[in-house]
Amino acid sequence: MDLLAVPAFADNYIWTLHNGRDAVVVDPGDAQPVLRTLDSLGLRLRGILVTHHHGDHVGGVTELSSRLEGPVHGPARERLPVAVSPVRDGDLVELLGLRFEVIDVPGHTAGHVAYFCPDMDGQPVLFCGDTLFSAGCGRLFEGTPQQMHASLSRLASLPGTTRVCCTHEYTLSNLRFAQTVDPANQALVRYAAHCIALREAGEPTLPSSIALEREVNPFLRCSEPAVIAAARQKGADADAPVAVFAALRAWKDVFR
Repeated sequence: MDLLAVPAFADNYIWTLHNGRDAVVVDPGDAQPVLRTLDSLGLRLRGILVTHHHGDHVGGVTELSSRLEGPVHGPARERLPVAVSPVRDGDLVELLGLRFEVIDVPGHTAGHVAYFCPDMDGQPVLFCGDTLFSAGCGRLFEGTPQQMHASLSRLASLPGTTRVCCTHEYTLSNLRFAQTVDPANQALVRYAAHCIALREAGEPTLPSSIALEREVNPFLRCSEPAVIAAARQKGADADAPVAVFAALRAWKDVFR
């Protein structure tokens, strides 16, 4: 099974799975890059997975309907531009012989879901939309810090080998923030150098992995002393992980 990060807009990726004949796409905010990929590889579109309702994730779904030979799966608790097969926490979705477990991950939006496949060619894969980014996480547009922290904790508990397929190329800016929070973290230093080299070569920094994110992502490290200390300096009123997370997220919202 091939896994492609198809670029869209300024910094989106439309993740595309295919077996040489059939394809599934995740969060197609723009139909045109998907259509070009399908045509260039001679693929049939057999399914669409949607994580949440924002336009840069669903804007291409209607146009793709004429090429679609299968279902659109999307969050049961969000309004989407086309009729979907609604999914919620604990549901299973089967496409291209793969089984995806649906995980509710509210925070960025109220009904955001992620799709976790425990075995794709011997390795797990996660499509997490705008909940988890490499070295970062999504803004809290509709949810609370408590919800987002719980959602990220669920994702962080997945197997370390899980490939993390988020939807934006935000890694370098996230790493600048992460190194401000946790400057002594040598894993961050190494990862930043690796990602800079990838981007200079025109390559995506994604997918990441759950194991790597546990080492470098401050939003998954809210119990670490260095992260707690940094959050305290930015107004965290307690050492509890949710309080640390809330302070980090508010800080990241204004970080430049």
